Amino acid sequence: MIDVVSAEVRSRMMAGIRGKNTKPEITVRRYLHSLGYRYRLHKKDLPGRPDLVLAKHKVVIFVHGCFWHCHQGCFYSRIPKTRQAFWSDKLGKNVVRDEHQIKQLCALGWRVIVVWECGVKHCFDSAFCLSEMISSSHEQVESWPLYPPRKGQV
Repeated sequence: MIDVVSAEVRSRMMAGIRGKNTKPEITVRRYLHSLGYRYRLHKKDLPGRPDLVLAKHKVVIFVHGCFWHCHQGCFYSRIPKTRQAFWSDKLGKNVVRDEHQIKQLCALGWRVIVVWECGVKHCFDSAFCLSEMISSSHEQVESWPLYPPRKGQV
């Protein structure tokens, strides 16, 4: 299928996709701030520049987009039908990079929480468990939501 926009327009559209201060990230930040949590943003001295760093709790939080970080089983995590080899390679490298950065953070003694975009969009009313993960969990790596609220096609 032919792209409906020119290469220049597509390039500009793709360049506009932000890596910081996304809507899901800001939603999570506002929620945690309302609960009294204080954090730093995008600390450059930590592997992967976590979206939120709660130093008091030794916890880092990544707010991942389901498409860009390949959320398993999620509706939003579909590979585009055009240039499938390119997208599979690119997104696969993102997953490998994420795993490597999480291992590095764990080795440094940080606990890691991954918040998925689909959870913020579809079931944020159950986000109270984030507070429990931050305060009392002993798990090194956790993910919320545990299962995608909207299943993808297999």
